[in-house]
Parts: sequence; C-alpha cells; structure tokens
Amino acid sequence: MSIPPCTKIHIQVSVAVKLEKSWAYYTEAQHITQWNFASPDWCCPSASNPLEVGESFNWRMVAKDRSVGFDFEGKYTELVYLKKIAYILPDLREVQITFTPTAKGTSVDIVFDAENENSLALQKSGWQSILDQYKTYTEAN
Repeated sequence: MSIPPCTKIHIQVSVAVKLEKSWAYYTEAQHITQWNFASPDWCCPSASNPLEVGESFNWRMVAKDRSVGFDFEGKYTELVYLKKIAYILPDLREVQITFTPTAKGTSVDIVFDAENENSLALQKSGWQSILDQYKTYTEAN
C-alpha cells in the first residue's frame, strides 16, 4: 500500500463537559488508562504522560487476553494549556489535537499524518474509536 506523503487524517468528537475537564481527562495518566483503547477487548494498563514540550509520553496498549500489545509513544512539540497539544511519533509523523469550547461542552479535533501500513479508512476508524472511548469515559465520570 502506498499512501501519498503528508496525507492528513482528521477525526473529531464533541464532549458534553467543560473545557477544563475535557483537557484533564485527555492528559492525566489516571484517566488515559481508562479510555485509551479502540475496543472492549483491549486495555491501557499504564500511561506515562509528562505534559511538557520536549518530554516523551508512553501509553501501553494490550489485548485483554495478553496475546499482543504495543507502546503508543511520542514526544511533545507544542503545548498550549486548554487549547492545543502537538507531538511527533517515533516514525516522525505529526499529530495535533485542539480543544475548543462550545455551547454544549468541548470539541476535540485530532489531525494526524497517515502511515503506510494500513488503509486510510482503517487508520481513521481506529483513532476515531479511541476518541469515542475518551468521550464515553469523560462524559460518564
């Protein structure tokens, strides 16, 4: 599969909580472990998230049957409190997350560089599933 360089994928979710809670639940390790997985047969047993430019994060993702797992990691390149998070992945793909207050809560938008291993549709649905898990967890707690 060959995806053109710099292909960007955009996903979004509206969360019915105030901006401060939306930011906290997206960035604090104890919350990340509760939502950072695409389906119920996966989990996030650990998360390290030193929220500072130049620092690296590591969120462990594992199948609940422990048959497979991987570390989702990157290095922060830009942080604007309550507004924007940007980071670079080990393969040099870039990710940007913006938080925008709305009349009903917060809009969380993610734009990320596509990779060449999986189809654009699969990448988009996988990342969207994780973002949907974040919405569900954040609104319920």
